[in-house]
Amino acid sequence: MIGRLDAPLKVTGRARYALDNNVPGMVFGHVVLSTVAHGEITDMDVTAARSAPGVLAVYTPFAPLPLTAPVTAMLGPIWVPLQSTDVTYYGQPIGFVVAETVEQARDAAALVRVTYDERPASTSMSDGLATAVDAPPSLDGSPPELSVLAPGVESIEDALAASPVVVDATYTTATQNHAAMEPHSAMAVWESGTVTVYTGNQGSDLVASALADALGEDHAAVRVVNPFVGGAFGGKALSIPAFLAAAAARDLDRPVKAALTREQVFTATATRPATVQRLTVGAERDGTLVALRHDSWSSTPAGGGFVEPTSHGTSREWYATPNVAISQKMVPLHVPPTTFMRAPGEAPGSFALESAIDELAVKLDMDPIALRQRNNSAAPPGKDLQWSSKHLDECFRVGAARFGWAERTPRGRVDGDWLVGMGTATAMFPALRFPASVRVTLRDDDTAEVATSGADPGTGLLTVLSLIGAESLDIAPEKVTPRLGDSALPPGGMSGGSTATASAGSAIMVAAPKVIDDLVALASGPGAPFEGVELSYADGRVLAADGRSLSFGEVLRATGRDSIAAVGSSAPGEELTKHSFSSFGAQFCEVRVHRWTREARVSRMLGVFDAGRVINEQAARSQIMGGMIWGVSAALHEGLEVEENGRLANADFANYLLPVNADIPEVDVEFVRYPDTLHNPVGARGLGEIGVVGMAAAVANAVFNATGIRVRRIPIAIEDLLEE
Repeated sequence: MIGRLDAPLKVTGRARYALDNNVPGMVFGHVVLSTVAHGEITDMDVTAARSAPGVLAVYTPFAPLPLTAPVTAMLGPIWVPLQSTDVTYYGQPIGFVVAETVEQARDAAALVRVTYDERPASTSMSDGLATAVDAPPSLDGSPPELSVLAPGVESIEDALAASPVVVDATYTTATQNHAAMEPHSAMAVWESGTVTVYTGNQGSDLVASALADALGEDHAAVRVVNPFVGGAFGGKALSIPAFLAAAAARDLDRPVKAALTREQVFTATATRPATVQRLTVGAERDGTLVALRHDSWSSTPAGGGFVEPTSHGTSREWYATPNVAISQKMVPLHVPPTTFMRAPGEAPGSFALESAIDELAVKLDMDPIALRQRNNSAAPPGKDLQWSSKHLDECFRVGAARFGWAERTPRGRVDGDWLVGMGTATAMFPALRFPASVRVTLRDDDTAEVATSGADPGTGLLTVLSLIGAESLDIAPEKVTPRLGDSALPPGGMSGGSTATASAGSAIMVAAPKVIDDLVALASGPGAPFEGVELSYADGRVLAADGRSLSFGEVLRATGRDSIAAVGSSAPGEELTKHSFSSFGAQFCEVRVHRWTREARVSRMLGVFDAGRVINEQAARSQIMGGMIWGVSAALHEGLEVEENGRLANADFANYLLPVNADIPEVDVEFVRYPDTLHNPVGARGLGEIGVVGMAAAVANAVFNATGIRVRRIPIAIEDLLEE
């Protein structure tokens, strides 16, 4: 098994991230944030800041950098800073100070005095429910309300009323921040009318395009570089420092570097929205589902923005239900922007749905796994397109045996002062892919390069590219050099939606045969070593029928070439009209709750996943483990607390709780391996996000099994487990 190619660079500190790029004459920028949640800036006194040592410029809405809001296909209009005096959340970027040193810029920014016409702010999710409005359609065009009813059933209410057993409960999930190790940052340098921006992101070609539109420059004049990204999780599509550094560098004719502080990351980026979800589930007494209603409310910025598709991502597809009704509403609040965050929709939606399914199992006195297996879906309800490949039942069978599920009792067990319980949950995440292009190059030293502009924000994509490239070229992986994170390379799309392996891998499988065909044509051309001879290719060599052969490097050297290259492109196509696609998994969790302190600790975890072909075992396991740990974090640790005035009470790592090594026991991961070539020629489906799905529910279900207390909000606090 090949190891992570980037591991030696990262563990020795030699991996070059955005802030590691330095050039002569570089200056530094510091962002100024608002201190009210709603209002209008009436004045910004920058006199003291401008006269502070080393200061080169102070930019504000009254003296802005020229930027235009770009419009992207995936994210729609992108907000750019300093173009308006309106303030819609506490911590909104409203100024930018550039100075000769980091310290000078920071100290001068503290001297800016801002006057506001402050207005009432809506900051409470619970209070805002009364003002909720219909959400816009989802990215796939799904309406905010959708119902599928069996023949003769007039309404979901009628179906629920006819159900012998009903569970009706409301669940809430907290706002979260991506909290990536690498803060949002950028270094921009202009030269001869073109700009290079070094910034951590999830798709360099897409960021370059948006920056070009924002700057009013030709797209060819903007290059974005990000070979290494210190975490993203959906929160690094575009960043405030990239806009400001690029525009300020052009204005000052000096390279500009800017980075958000850790506290600024919590407001000046974007978050996972808070949600409130009401689930009503009706079933026959044998556990067969009759009806399911899932009504969701998601917080969203008062100025408009992303809406968490909680009900659309789970209840629409997970179970075989003759009657389904889902609705999605948004609650406009004066809070930081919201955006995609690992498993958007599925992560919070699965907490509600899988908690409700567990409650139904308790009410039916039925094993939770048996209930899920009884209602296993062959296709999303209301759709004729069956799943291309689904082995969820096997995930549960394998997981139950490996985890010792047979030892579970309905009321848990006692181990000294600890109450011990087991919980389980289904995990699903849609299998997607985006358009992507990859260039495959053969070199005269018998090595190859696989290059695309896509990003590896810690997922292991660099290693995956080398493996698929080696397989497609029939050479050893050590001979393949992968390249990522440069908008000058063929467009590789966005690292998001767990799509990178399927997208870039499929493009490699188009490019490799092209470059091999071109190599064979070169080898048999006029004056070539095999002129006029019929040839084949295997093991990195060009083969003639008479037994002669040359490596591709030897062919290139013999023909006076140092390389030969081809670009392959791939995109989703007609398969979408034939099947539905998803990855599947079964989550298992054991929780220990202290009898007296009510402290809850996860003691064991297991996830078994059906995600098609596993390309690299190490990277796949790491991705799943990271997601499962994030699920524990969501269940027991993580949540932003918004004060009444809109200020975040815990916008730092001292108070925004995240699990550390002591919180996480051994994490066990297993795969059932069924390549899904109906989805893409690689046979792999997404692994990056499904690991978090269902785990928070599994934790909450285990807490109930241990204590008999059903907690319907996350993160679960000690107060939630105090016995009345």
